[in-house]
Order: sequence, then structure tokens, then C-alpha cells
Amino acid sequence: MALIRVEHVEKSFAGRHGSINIMNDISFDVAPSDFLAIVGPSGCGKSTLLRLIIGLDRPTSGTIYFRDAPVTGVCSQMAMVFQSFALYPWLTVAQNVAFGLEAISSPPERIKSQVDRYISVTGLDGFQEAYPRELSGGMRQRVGLARALAVEPSVLLMDEPFSALDPLTAESLREEVLQLWRDPDLPPEAVLLVSHNIEEAIQLADRIIVLSRRPSHVLADVRVDLPRPRDRKSSAFYDLTDRVYSLITEGGGSVPAPPASNGGSAAQKAL
Repeated sequence: MALIRVEHVEKSFAGRHGSINIMNDISFDVAPSDFLAIVGPSGCGKSTLLRLIIGLDRPTSGTIYFRDAPVTGVCSQMAMVFQSFALYPWLTVAQNVAFGLEAISSPPERIKSQVDRYISVTGLDGFQEAYPRELSGGMRQRVGLARALAVEPSVLLMDEPFSALDPLTAESLREEVLQLWRDPDLPPEAVLLVSHNIEEAIQLADRIIVLSRRPSHVLADVRVDLPRPRDRKSSAFYDLTDRVYSLITEGGGSVPAPPASNGGSAAQKAL
């Protein structure tokens, strides 16, 4: 049974000169144990799609199901990590991590145990009483991750969570997310990652949904059959990067070119 089903979803917004169609007939499933990435050109509705899945917004048409039940409001069994950290500056690290648990009226003893556990899991020990302004970007994103994991969601949604970080910090956090994902004692059952970085998607995910330019549709559902840890310098990694890049550009999208390889590639030769 699929954990999430996205069936024939369309989304439009009202504009000054009429309706703006963001996506058309988007359909795919997310199985338990999936780590799925969504990539596509800027403006194709990747972040909007995450908001529809968690229930922060409603499709114009089509239906999203979670455990076979239609998503009609914010789903309490999902949690999201945002690109912009989205922390409350007047709350400490511990209070920010506790916020989601308090919102669902968890008992005080559970709040304390969960906050302690996920502060430790995400490497925030010693920073419980710090405020977001006192933390680096990487540490603030750890707080966002701890807050999302503390409610022990069935599905973790990540909206370009590393794009605001410097390359070394982003790489370190990607590895930590993979370590958490591999731990059978930690949630979630599935992860959905939105990324504009094709290499990042291939490094992290087991499947990649490739979207076209707006109004977007699914160009491909690509399985990433590469052993972990994944070697970005390998020919197999580069070939898959090239394939996803080509899918987007041939579908009318625009993304940064993949890195050069010794032998060149179809994407490079087209540039």
C-alpha cells in the first residue's frame, strides 16, 4: 500500500490578468521507506507541491491521499523542514524544538524527553538555551530538523533545506540526514525532498520525480540504483546526473549545467 498517492493534481492561482496554472495532472506514489526527491526548473511548483501534500494548501483539482485517506487539512503525521529555517527568534533552541509537540498538546514529560532526544540526535547538545541569532546557518537548520523529527512524523518533507547554507555545511548536513534516515529507531517512514540541485537529489534519494517547466507535469520517475555511499566522481553518478539534466532541459526547463567530466557528455556538448 502506498503511503502517499498524488492523483491527477492541478493547481492554479488567481493573477491580475486571469488564472495562472502552476501544475497539470501530477500523479505519483510514495511507498513506505521511500526517499524521494522532486526536481525541476525554477518556478515549476516544487515547493507548492510539498505544501499540497502536507495540507497547507489545497489542489485546484485532483486528490492527495495519505494512508488511503484524502488530505483535506494539515496532516499531523507529516512535518516539514523549510529553506528559510522558520525559527521563532524569541524562543530558545529547546523551545523551538518543543513548539510542534506543544501545538499537538503532548504531555509535558513527553515534550521534555523528545526535546532532549532530538537535540542530542541532531548534534545540538549544549545549545539548548541559545537563541537562533546566536547560531550559524547550519546550526539553525539543525534546529529545524530537530523540531520536525521531535513529533516523530511518518513523512518528513524537506523544501530545499540546504540551499541557504555554504557548500561545506550543506555537505555535512546531507550526510547527517542520511545517517538519521538509515537509523531504524528514528522516524520517518518516508522522506520527500525538493531540490534545485540534481547532484544533491542523486546523492540523497532512491527515486527522483522530474517535473517540467510551468505548468508542470511529470517528465519521469527515475530510480537511483547506486550503492551507498555514492561517489560523485563515478561515471555512473555522472551519467545519471546527465540523464536527469537532459530530461529537464529537453522538457523545456532550465537548470545549471552538470559538472564537467573527463570524457564530456551529451548535456555538455549541447551547451
